[in-house]
Amino acid sequence: MTQPPPPPPNQPPQQPQQGGFGPPQPPQDTPPKDAVPKDATPQDAAPQPPAPDLTKAPEPGYGYPQAPQPGQTPQPPQAPAQAAQHPHPPQPPQTPPPPAPAGPPQQPQPGYGYPQAPGQAAPPAAAPGYGYPAQPGTPAPSAYGQPQQPGPYGQPTPPYGQQPGYGYPGQPGQPGYPAAQPGYGYPGQPTMPMHPQAGGPGQGTGGAGKKFNAQVAIIVGAVVAIALIVGGGVWYAKSGDSGKKEEAGPAGPTGAGGDTGGSGGTGGTSSGGKEKVPADPASDVLFKVPMPVIKKDDSVGVKGSWLTDKAYVKTGVNEIVGYDLDKGTKLWSVPLPGPVCEASRFATDDYRTAVTFQASAAETASCDQVAAIDLAAGKQLWKKTVNSGDYPISFNNVTVSANTVALGSTNGGAAFDIDSGKVLWSPKPADTCYDAGYGGGPKLVAVRKCGAYDNPELRIQTIDPVSGKVISEYKLATGIDYASVVSSDPLVVAADVGDSAGDGSGISDFFSIDNKTGKLRTRISVPGDQYAADCEGITRIEACTGLAVGNDRIYVPTEEHDGTGDYSRTNEVIAFDLATGKQTGQRADAGDGYTIYPLRMDGSNLIAYKRPPYDKGGQVVSIAGGSFKETKLLENPSTEAVHDLETSMSPEYSEVLYSQGRLYMSEVYADDGSLSSGDPQNLVVAFGAGS
Repeated sequence: MTQPPPPPPNQPPQQPQQGGFGPPQPPQDTPPKDAVPKDATPQDAAPQPPAPDLTKAPEPGYGYPQAPQPGQTPQPPQAPAQAAQHPHPPQPPQTPPPPAPAGPPQQPQPGYGYPQAPGQAAPPAAAPGYGYPAQPGTPAPSAYGQPQQPGPYGQPTPPYGQQPGYGYPGQPGQPGYPAAQPGYGYPGQPTMPMHPQAGGPGQGTGGAGKKFNAQVAIIVGAVVAIALIVGGGVWYAKSGDSGKKEEAGPAGPTGAGGDTGGSGGTGGTSSGGKEKVPADPASDVLFKVPMPVIKKDDSVGVKGSWLTDKAYVKTGVNEIVGYDLDKGTKLWSVPLPGPVCEASRFATDDYRTAVTFQASAAETASCDQVAAIDLAAGKQLWKKTVNSGDYPISFNNVTVSANTVALGSTNGGAAFDIDSGKVLWSPKPADTCYDAGYGGGPKLVAVRKCGAYDNPELRIQTIDPVSGKVISEYKLATGIDYASVVSSDPLVVAADVGDSAGDGSGISDFFSIDNKTGKLRTRISVPGDQYAADCEGITRIEACTGLAVGNDRIYVPTEEHDGTGDYSRTNEVIAFDLATGKQTGQRADAGDGYTIYPLRMDGSNLIAYKRPPYDKGGQVVSIAGGSFKETKLLENPSTEAVHDLETSMSPEYSEVLYSQGRLYMSEVYADDGSLSSGDPQNLVVAFGAGS
């Protein structure tokens, strides 16, 4: 974590102002359910499932590890090493892991998923280390000696502390891409993923991955695996399907491929979605786009990728390019004077979207330019700036909802009509609150900050995309410094309450909010050591990965844990009901050696990507919203060359889009390749299955 920068010059005054753009809202009469009382664990969180039955024998078929050899005892974790920082993703092992050593193992290396060798002599008994499962009915002591409430897996949940939030907003007008600025989510600058220790994806401490140090994760994972065995392999509450009618997800083209996706019988589609199931899911490489050549020791942002009915569109260095869906030939290019800073995930029904970018490639240039792009025609519609006094505002995020382009910053929010570029609203000098950012798509949601800089109040407002009038508002408790919009309809917000997630993911809780009334429906606790989703809500309000919302449920992946094979790792996707906050009992297993990541909804079906083990290719699957039956849509080759190509793009660090038998994976930063050991790097890799 970096030290927080000083407050911006436009620090809001102490007295917050009610409302955003419309009439004042009445104050809440009762404390909100997300309140964070000091020196106490909140008692009003959503009810958690019962602790696992520690007497039940393991159930086969879920991919859990085998029982350890008699006498085996988990090793205490070592002190974590600080992760190296670099925007390039970690690489998984490309060759089979070596056989287990015959003698006592040496200090664990930061490779991914290597548990201790079976059969070693057990060391003398010691006091339980961090993460060791507590006895049934006994709260486990925290690092500070205080008993904690049990989490949803029967493990201790970290307390909701009162530490100050990380990553305070930076001053407007900072240089756009200074190469040496480290830190997760450093405001006013692009969020560069940090390069973790060598190992598996998600084991770093910054950037888009933002997980534990690999060495600690391996050891803690092994300890958790033993807890699972003791508990009979039962991790999740099996309360059963809620039985609610399945609702289609939002339609329209988006950065995640839109709502054009599904599962069903061979060669057809299902009633749950639009994705055609190929007769043969076996895929091959469609094309590769080489990494652009840039200056030595330089790094340039290339965020943004979209799909239309005719093109795969990707941000390049100082340009946006449309490629043929199958051949990868360049169809068109929109040149820009400087790098793209942020790109909207969403587009209109006729494929128009928006980006922010720099006015030049100079290091002193800010992200103060906004443009609307026609992805179908391959042209720029208009370009604008917004001033605060005599200086243009540097924007932190951009999104699209209906025909509105909305942008957020520490100076406040602005909006334009996507057709004409007409200003719909802009920051007002008299405002004592400001719109930090927006979530787009089916509805437009503002994250509005009020109050003192070091003790802000966040208001989640559903607003009219044309007038900016506030339709409903929900106030998060004081002490929650940042929030991310996971979904605008149904409205789901993620926050790291009291910095309790502990893994840099930005998520300790989800808040399900009624768009019409602004009332909290439920709050869902998702401890960072158990769930693997990610949000960058410090400045990028809707930059969430590894999540999907549909059927009035949220689908969340678990952290990796030991699989059944030697040295294998795996995980699952769990469904939570957005009305009750409880697990629905639905679970999709990745399969031994695979790691599963939700990509988006396809009607009532969930589309997910499975990162492969060392000896297989990755997969894209459709998971039925009701039965959770899995249908394979695509499977990549397992050859070493193709496997290396695929795993060079990690879903935590890359943009992954799937639609109609085609999988596109792309980088979000271009660099000079100095850390690639001479291997050719690619900006885009595309795979396609048979018809």
